[in-house]
Amino acid sequence: MKVIRWLLGRLILLINALTLPRGVKRSAEQQALIDQQTAALALYQYKACPFCVKVRRSMKRHSLAIETREVKNHPVHRAELEQGGGQVKVPCLRIDEGNGQVRWLYESSEIVSYLEQRFVGAEFSQDATA
Repeated sequence: MKVIRWLLGRLILLINALTLPRGVKRSAEQQALIDQQTAALALYQYKACPFCVKVRRSMKRHSLAIETREVKNHPVHRAELEQGGGQVKVPCLRIDEGNGQVRWLYESSEIVSYLEQRFVGAEFSQDATA
């Protein structure tokens, strides 16, 4: 079973690499503003998890520079996820709200929806800076 899981993981990564979406083009100022905001985000993930790949593809499609933290082979990231989010489940987006509050968002569809609502549409509203 381990071998099958490993092979499927490599297949997922290969297909992802061959079909990687292009990012959107923005002005340097607008991209810098988005990069500043995405600095408060971190994606806890497994490299070959299909749901994590879904989130990373969305990040790439929208040119979002969000730090990724591998949970599988990094005990520190795993412990952070378990302590902060309450469970070791990926993908999980850590959102630093900026007021000392941290929110942990699970489920790939919810993460993608959050990113699109915050950073896409009318190609990034200036209201999202708050």
